[in-house]
Amino acid sequence: MTAADQESTFADLGKVLVIIPTYNEAENVERITSRVRAAVPEVHVLVADDNSPDGTGDIADKLAAGDDHIRVLHRKGKEGLGAAYLAGFRWGIDNGYDVLVEMDADGSHQPEELYRLLTALRQADLVLGSRWVPGGRVVNWPKSRLLLSRGGSAYSRLMLGVPIRDVTGGYRAFRKETLEGLGMDQVASAGYCFQVDLAWRTVKAGYKVSEVPITFVERELGASKMSRNIVVEALWRVTAWGIGHRLQKLTGEDRKK
Repeated sequence: MTAADQESTFADLGKVLVIIPTYNEAENVERITSRVRAAVPEVHVLVADDNSPDGTGDIADKLAAGDDHIRVLHRKGKEGLGAAYLAGFRWGIDNGYDVLVEMDADGSHQPEELYRLLTALRQADLVLGSRWVPGGRVVNWPKSRLLLSRGGSAYSRLMLGVPIRDVTGGYRAFRKETLEGLGMDQVASAGYCFQVDLAWRTVKAGYKVSEVPITFVERELGASKMSRNIVVEALWRVTAWGIGHRLQKLTGEDRKK
């Protein structure tokens, strides 16, 4: 599907905002915003920069000055991926957007596949770009990283009872009403387990979740933000959530956190 074919294709969804959190992504920010604008010209882009010392925010400002579909949200400092997305969601909702999309800055989430998520959103409340459904795949990952990611999704699915193949994936499209119904102010996770948290909340709230296959490509430029601490945080949080959820069931409680 060409950019011309896609122009105004998603007008029925309302205004679409692609949120791209950045921290030291000077090598990638222009490339990723250009790809988004070429792939689905009607969408708007919000670069949520955590005061990157490499000048990412300044580059984003220059891009915004030359393109009225690009905006920049300057944040005080590095507070985690979840905090950046939550700030972007609030900005988008406050500014009248109807669909909020999560996308990495490093190109691992291919903008050329965005149309798949938006198309599926017509029949869903949240659409996940999935690496682990038929047709999904990962490019240029070592086997250890592949096993860690697949294992993390499987463990989260088992502990939380979430019928989602790629629980940890971060390429997502939300309807505004979905986010407003999740209790964003109660989301405490800031790292990568933020993705598990939001997916679980969406399922518990009874919203319809769909997965579409994507090709996840390992970054070519810049440094990965993944660390051992992020993995450990995700593990203990998912374990705590899962145990708490089971205890609530045993005691007959049906609260939604």
